[in-house]
Amino acid sequence: MKGKGLLKVVGILMIIGGAISIIMSIIAIASVGTLTYFTDGDLSSVQLNPTIIYTSCVVMILGSVAELIAGIIGVKNCTKPEKATSCLVFGIIVAIFNLLGIIIGAVGGSGFNFVSLIIGLVLPVLFIVGAVMNKKSN
Repeated sequence: MKGKGLLKVVGILMIIGGAISIIMSIIAIASVGTLTYFTDGDLSSVQLNPTIIYTSCVVMILGSVAELIAGIIGVKNCTKPEKATSCLVFGIIVAIFNLLGIIIGAVGGSGFNFVSLIIGLVLPVLFIVGAVMNKKSN
């Protein structure tokens, strides 16, 4: 199978990245909670939009979990071309969460960062390419 190696290597990187992202998401959520506590629930006093902050935290944790799951599925199923569709779906889900994070950041005031877009999509795109290569070898 042509995509086996790519899917496995990228899957391992996504497992590592997903695990680190889950830890960072938990820290971010705790930080928002602490910030909310110290500002008596009024995040506007520190010039932050609470809706965007909370939405960003939810997207971050969901995207991290999706990345971890995609990595596990990719490593587990890299030798099974009949499972390539599930790998493809999870790769697309991870890419969508990365795009959502960038959009929320741009709307939230941090601006659009093209480098973040490219870096955030490298692994999901390689994962998708590996899944498509596996699917074609079936």
